[in-house]
Amino acid sequence: MVRGAWDNVIPPILCYHKIDPRFELGFTRLGPRVFRRQIETLAKAGYATLGSADLLAPPPHPAPRTVVLSFDDAYSGLAEHAFPVLADHGFKALIFAITDFVGRENSWDVQYGWRKFFHLDWDALGRWRERGMEVHSHGVSHARLTWLGDAAAADELGRSRAVIAERLGAPPAAISYPFGACDARVRRLAVEAGYTLGFAGPAHAGSRDPMLLAREPVYAWEPAGMPMVLRDDGLGELARGVARVTNRCSVGTAVFQRVLGRRYGGSGFSG
Repeated sequence: MVRGAWDNVIPPILCYHKIDPRFELGFTRLGPRVFRRQIETLAKAGYATLGSADLLAPPPHPAPRTVVLSFDDAYSGLAEHAFPVLADHGFKALIFAITDFVGRENSWDVQYGWRKFFHLDWDALGRWRERGMEVHSHGVSHARLTWLGDAAAADELGRSRAVIAERLGAPPAAISYPFGACDARVRRLAVEAGYTLGFAGPAHAGSRDPMLLAREPVYAWEPAGMPMVLRDDGLGELARGVARVTNRCSVGTAVFQRVLGRRYGGSGFSG
């Protein structure tokens, strides 16, 4: 269990995907202007960002306003439109890379509107890692782990961790379960693969298990300014509810990929 300062309250963990000016029909893209305004608002409100080490060993006196920023899929647009903004404010973040697609086109995903995006390459991941952006695993191929047998799921978990260790010099502590999908079996396999942190979908809200930490997805309709999912009023509750429903719709994308007979699962709604 996550202990210490997080015994009662886990800091909010936000999940972003694409930060890119190009429009697409999916829900995971956020415009650079909106993202910049969100980060500026968090900074002005006195928020501090946490990394994986903070979650595993919470500080004795955490700042009253803390947040974890995470980015699934490691899209190349982050290097231009997201990471410099974070660096300007001294913010850290967790990046979850799909190891078979580092530096490649996102052909694993459903191409909503036939718009293709590229992923960061290893050189870029290494450079930003040196500037405080942690690189962790999002699997080998973005397959939905709960739909795989033990051997295939273990391969996704273990091989992606080994590749990151080989390319960047250290094994990642964390796994972001593709689609946020995790059950007791996948959790066990992730622990056996060596992970000490696991990030799941909003369905696990309230969990203090470090291998089942829930995140709040930030989707395309979020406004500039304070992210709606961080608000503690009725609008915030509505935003969190809509995000959770949308996250559940991601199963439809995985089904669509399976019908197409592709090897890889997709995440048009949530990664």
